[in-house]
Amino acid sequence: MTLSVQLPVALEQKLAAYCATHHLTENEAIQQALKSLLAQDSPVPTPYELGRDGFGADRVHSGDIARESKQLLRMKFRGSSAG
Repeated sequence: MTLSVQLPVALEQKLAAYCATHHLTENEAIQQALKSLLAQDSPVPTPYELGRDGFGADRVHSGDIARESKQLLRMKFRGSSAG
């Protein structure tokens, strides 16, 4: 897509200096700037979305985990032959 933009002289000069310093074309610099600007508007994941894969991980064992905690820990650290 081709887009025409009117830039103030001062901004055009800053863009030219930036491009020369960073060895970029004006097109590349403007694309990078737009990507950065638009990425800031991306929705931030909620705490639930960040932890969704870990929620429910404690449901691996059936029964009363609190009452069987010693046995479950033995099984975890010694192997399933604990008794």
